[in-house]
Amino acid sequence: MDDIRAGNLAGLGRLQDLAAGAPERRPAPVESWNPPYCGDIGLKILRDGTWLYQGSSIGRPALVKLFAGVLRKDGDGKTYLVTPAEKVDVEVEDAPFLAVEMEVQGGGCEQRLIFRTNVDDVVVCGAEHPLRFAEQQPGGGLKPYVHVRGRLEALLTRALLHDLVALAVEDVREGKRAVGIWSGGVFFPLPGVD
Repeated sequence: MDDIRAGNLAGLGRLQDLAAGAPERRPAPVESWNPPYCGDIGLKILRDGTWLYQGSSIGRPALVKLFAGVLRKDGDGKTYLVTPAEKVDVEVEDAPFLAVEMEVQGGGCEQRLIFRTNVDDVVVCGAEHPLRFAEQQPGGGLKPYVHVRGRLEALLTRALLHDLVALAVEDVREGKRAVGIWSGGVFFPLPGVD
C-alpha cells in the first residue's frame, strides 16, 4: 500500500494544493438555468471519455472542457449541454467524466482521496463527493464512480481501480464486518466483498 502512495501517486502534489483552497475553476451555474429544449445536435461522450460531434471526435481539449463545464444531468436521467439560451441532448455511454489521477493523503479513517478528472475537475472524496460502486454486466466486477457535481459522476479508470482496491481495509461496525475504502471521514464499503 505504501508503494502505491509513494510510487504510483508521486507527482500529484498539485491536487493537494487545489483541494487545499488554491484558486479553482468554478463550473457554470447550470442547475439554475431553465432554457428551452432545442433537441439533439449529435453530441456523444464515449465510455473512454472521447467526445463526438455528429460522429467525429472533438480533438480540441479546451472545447471539451468548455462543454464539460456546462453539462447537466436532469432528474429524467438524461444529460444535457445547457446554456442560458438553450438545452441540447448529450448521449453518454457510461459516465460523462473519467477520474484519471488520484492522490492519497493520510491513512485509516483520516485518509483523504483526491481525484482529478479528464476535464480537470478536482474533487475530494467524502460526504460531498461520495464513491459509488456498480456491478459490471456481463461478468460481474465492480465499477467505481466518484460524484463530481450535480448528478454528474466520473468513472475511475482501470489503473485507479487497482490503486483503490489496494487501499481497501476491513472495518467492523455494529457487529458487522465490511471491506471498503475510507475517504474524508466516510467509509465506502465494497459490495459483495466480505
